[in-house]
Amino acid sequence: MEFRLLQYVIQIAAERNFSRAAEKLHIAQPSLSQQLSKLEKELGVLLFKRSTNSVELTHAGSVFVDKAQRIVDMTEQLRREMEDIADLRKGRIVIGSLPMTGTHVLPLVIPAFRAAYPDIEIALVEETSAELEQLTASGGTDVSVLSLPLVEQALTYEPIMEEGLLLAVPSEHRLAARRAGEPVAVEELREESFVLLKKGQGFRDISLRMCRGAGFEPKIAFESGNIETVQSLVAAGLGIAFVPEMVTRQSGQGLAPKYVPLLGAPTRTLVIAYRKGRYLSNAAEAFISTIRRVIGGTESGRSGSGGG
Repeated sequence: MEFRLLQYVIQIAAERNFSRAAEKLHIAQPSLSQQLSKLEKELGVLLFKRSTNSVELTHAGSVFVDKAQRIVDMTEQLRREMEDIADLRKGRIVIGSLPMTGTHVLPLVIPAFRAAYPDIEIALVEETSAELEQLTASGGTDVSVLSLPLVEQALTYEPIMEEGLLLAVPSEHRLAARRAGEPVAVEELREESFVLLKKGQGFRDISLRMCRGAGFEPKIAFESGNIETVQSLVAAGLGIAFVPEMVTRQSGQGLAPKYVPLLGAPTRTLVIAYRKGRYLSNAAEAFISTIRRVIGGTESGRSGSGGG
């Protein structure tokens, strides 16, 4: 059984579609189907149930994919360990990021990392929180910058920074006229209309939890996939929103809402996450050290880690 056949089966299982799997594997679909048929004949079992509309794993296929993924993971980990042994200055790292984090954090971290490790290749993957957690758990990234809480139990993490949360309101809103620095209790927002990020984004969940913790379900006026759009909609008078401190706009930066402090000074925690038990290459370790230094202000030892 050839190693590439393991990768073929894993990709078909992930895509549930031969055409998409073939495209990701950079081979022709007929060739992929032929290779799978030969493998099934060799094994004496069907790995997939095929129909005109779907491709589903059989019981044997599920067992095969589970074992094949372990083999592929072990092979990849062995390759990375050997690269580290051969040359500590070379390698490749795949970094996962939320769109908000990619805009405001990575531009600070990546130049510092590049300056220190110019020969390490960096690949960026940007997804929503839910998708990025799954991708990180399946080994699709070496490390990912996420915000707590994490849903995926296969992940472990290290905190890198804690930032304050503010309330963004239109400049003509009643709360914008409050005395400077006077905080707003979330309970006061029960009758307000909110602008939220779309489902699957971690900061949406943070916003919902804040409202529910205050005893109400927010009235959602608009949803967006981009925190900058959220702020522009707020500035245009279409609702209010919770926003992380890092994304706040200064006056003169286009449509800028007013920012009001919240009672209790709530925060969110950004973490660097990776799959439990995954071998972290020297490149990944170096990136974690760099992000701690640039964002967290320390390169001291590992923080305590645990599932989300």
